[in-house]
Amino acid sequence: MLTEAPSALSDSIADGSIEPWRPVPPADGADDAAFRYPLGNGQHLQVVDCAVQKGAVAAVPLGIEGFDRIEAVHRLLSALHGRAVPPDTRLTHQQRIRQRRMLRAFDGDRAGATQQEIAQVLFDVDHLNRDEWQASFARHRVKTLLRDARKMITGGYRKLLHHRRQS
Repeated sequence: MLTEAPSALSDSIADGSIEPWRPVPPADGADDAAFRYPLGNGQHLQVVDCAVQKGAVAAVPLGIEGFDRIEAVHRLLSALHGRAVPPDTRLTHQQRIRQRRMLRAFDGDRAGATQQEIAQVLFDVDHLNRDEWQASFARHRVKTLLRDARKMITGGYRKLLHHRRQS
C-alpha cells in the first residue's frame, strides 16, 4: 500500500538514503506490527502483520484496477500456502514471446550488434547481402521490436501490469 510518508520519515527520505525494512511501533496499544520501506518522493511501502488475525492483511483499493490487484493477491496467497498458483492472464503466450524478443533485441542493439546480427539470432535467418537485407521481413521485424522496446523502456512497461479493458 502506498501512502504519504509521515513527517517523522520525511527527513530520511528527503536526503535520498534508502532505509532497510524497519518495525514501526503499534499505534495506541494496537496488537500489530508494521514495516515500512521508503520508496522516495514521500511514498513508502507498508506491510502490516496483524497478530490478532494471525496473518498479514492485503488492502485492495476499489478502483477499476482492483480486479487486477485481487488476482495478484490470489496468486500470492496461493504461493504462500503451497497451492497451485493460478496463471497470470495479463499477457498471452504470444505476447510473452514478443516481450522476450523485444528485450533481447534491445540488449543486442545496446551491446553494439547490427540489426542483421539481431535478426540472425532472433529469427534464425542467414547472412543476407545488402539488397536482400533491405527487402527482408526480418529487417522490418527487428526495427519494430526495437521501436517497441524503446517505448516500453521509457514507461510503457506500466501497461503490462493491467488487463486491457474495453471502454
